[in-house]
Amino acid sequence: MKQRNKDSGQDTRAANGWEDVRRKKKKKARAAASFLVTAALLLILFFAATNTGSLQIGFGKLLRGLFVKYDADVAAVWDLRFPRIIISMLAGAGIATSGVLFQAVLKNPLADPGIIGISSGAGFAAVLITAFAPSWYFFMPLAAFAGGVAAFFMVYCLSWKGGLSPLRIILTGVAVNALFSGLASAFNSMSGGDRSGVASIVEANITQKTWEDVHTLFPYIIAGLFLSLLFIGECNLLSLEDKTAKSLGINVNATRICISLVAVLLAGVSTAIAGTISFLGLIVPHIGRILVGSAHKALVPFSALAGAFTFLLADTIGRSIAAPYEVSAAVIMSVVGGPFFIILLRRSKKYAN
Repeated sequence: MKQRNKDSGQDTRAANGWEDVRRKKKKKARAAASFLVTAALLLILFFAATNTGSLQIGFGKLLRGLFVKYDADVAAVWDLRFPRIIISMLAGAGIATSGVLFQAVLKNPLADPGIIGISSGAGFAAVLITAFAPSWYFFMPLAAFAGGVAAFFMVYCLSWKGGLSPLRIILTGVAVNALFSGLASAFNSMSGGDRSGVASIVEANITQKTWEDVHTLFPYIIAGLFLSLLFIGECNLLSLEDKTAKSLGINVNATRICISLVAVLLAGVSTAIAGTISFLGLIVPHIGRILVGSAHKALVPFSALAGAFTFLLADTIGRSIAAPYEVSAAVIMSVVGGPFFIILLRRSKKYAN
């Protein structure tokens, strides 16, 4: 009888072990499929975005015009649409990755650089450079980074009360966001609403972006994404209790500061070029956790890929939904992200009371 019970227990453990293996394989397969499908959708959307507008060219003509023989239509698309498309992808990847990092640092699933005021602080610094020192244009990303750091410092300090409360961070961030957004709007009004300058940042309008903007944004985003990949392991450890992380040899405070600076860099430089975009850094990481899981090894690169797709999709919809007029990608994201944020807030048990 004892031998039979022992054999039965071993069979149960073996069955559970096989079930765990099967479940892990299923998760890996779903994550791989999510990466492939998102990459394919981004490629399709890229071609669709190049043909959104009054001037449309076929795929073959596009390739010939780019690599074989000069074509006036392809040259027009290259100069007018390609910079906008690439900026959408770079800024989308940067903001979405920034959202993942902030959520890891603050242990707050509702953290988003737009919601907690980081983007508005960076945008205000970019507005100051544009309004008062336009010759310092190439230093604008650094100024935006400094503005984002100042905003994050304000949110962190004002939220601290014997510890950090996720709800207190959100409420403080909303106040800081309103402060810097109001200041930026005031400078926009005083500048006369010049869309090519201050207004393009305040309204997140990327209509007139050029290859010069791409060259300004590209190195910062690539550097920020590379640094975020280096901190993948630390992001996973920060999800543990601070005492547990310290017992594993992690300097929790220093790690939080370093990851926060990377997140501010990505959000700040994206805001300096593309403007303030809210909810992108909230929506994409949550979708990523559903599709590829919570491990940052998969979540960070997937969020960058999905963020590029989401921002480009919002911009493409904005260009076509009311043609020949345009709706800013920031407006599209706000319309979609507002209800999404409310649903997350209501479903989270932490904020139910």
